[in-house]
Amino acid sequence: MQKTPAMIHYTVKLTKSEVEELKGIINKGSHTSQTFRTAYILLNCDEGKFSEKVTNEQMSKVLRIGMRTIDRVKKKFIEEGMEAVLERRPTSRVYDRKVDGEVEAKLITLCCGEPPKGYAKWSLRLLADKMVELKYVESISYVTVREVLKKTNLSLGKSKVG
Repeated sequence: MQKTPAMIHYTVKLTKSEVEELKGIINKGSHTSQTFRTAYILLNCDEGKFSEKVTNEQMSKVLRIGMRTIDRVKKKFIEEGMEAVLERRPTSRVYDRKVDGEVEAKLITLCCGEPPKGYAKWSLRLLADKMVELKYVESISYVTVREVLKKTNLSLGKSKVG
């Protein structure tokens, strides 16, 4: 019978120096919550002679994390080592920019102009809808509009914009 990835059992056995490093992370310094969580997971699932092993069920209840999280930490520790499991790797996701300089200029021009009839001033949602209506962009969220205006130091809250 061939073992599937879910059937593989990873046994963590920490050295004395690794245990000391993890205890150091927990007891002092400023670290991310992920680093603290990982340190607690590794210390509690250690089956070496320097710690007591705690079951995954107990750990998941105390740390309020899922069993899969514990398994992923153990797997990463076994396969990639201590440094890899403690450090967060940078994202490889590439974000496409919806708003370039041309669209930004059109938004600012629109924002500085008169608001539609029936409105005292532009709202972020109104600006986003108008940008789509004028076919400046295919779609845009009011959050993106806010980020552009914030970046250019324009505020819809001021009485006179521009």
